[in-house]
Amino acid sequence: MIETPQQYILRILSNLEGRDPLKVQAATPAKLERLIQGKTAARLRKRPAPGKWSVGEILAHLADTELVCGWRMRQTLGAPGTLLQAYDQDSWAAACHYDRHEPAKSLETFRALREANLALLKVLAPDQWKLYGIHAERGPETIEHVVRMVAGHDLNHIKQVELLIAPRKP
Repeated sequence: MIETPQQYILRILSNLEGRDPLKVQAATPAKLERLIQGKTAARLRKRPAPGKWSVGEILAHLADTELVCGWRMRQTLGAPGTLLQAYDQDSWAAACHYDRHEPAKSLETFRALREANLALLKVLAPDQWKLYGIHAERGPETIEHVVRMVAGHDLNHIKQVELLIAPRKP
């Protein structure tokens, strides 16, 4: 069953469970680093099933998502009400060869982009958090909403990574 944009929003935001989205975002790179520490690139590239992403592909996706969300926030800040283009994450994964990315390099890229985006958020005036862009699939999204979505998205993928690297039962 294909998820509607509203179902996606609810699912992603439900991951927050009252947590501070900025703290979640700040903690995510180190959490992912701890999870993959000591794992071989081959293990991180192993898909759990056909059509399902490996840990390495998830890390590449997180790096690209951070780039996209950073761009969307900057577009919104510079031109409130602007149209924010959606993208097909599976098309990007295939076209950008996520399966060939070095997992550690993807995490490094994610960390650098996350630090830049968090630095931007720290200097915003209170009224800027209410500025919005129009997401092509989900409609109006304020900076505040995007920050919450990104944190929920982080938690969603952290859970996936935890499951993928959990010790295998005999």
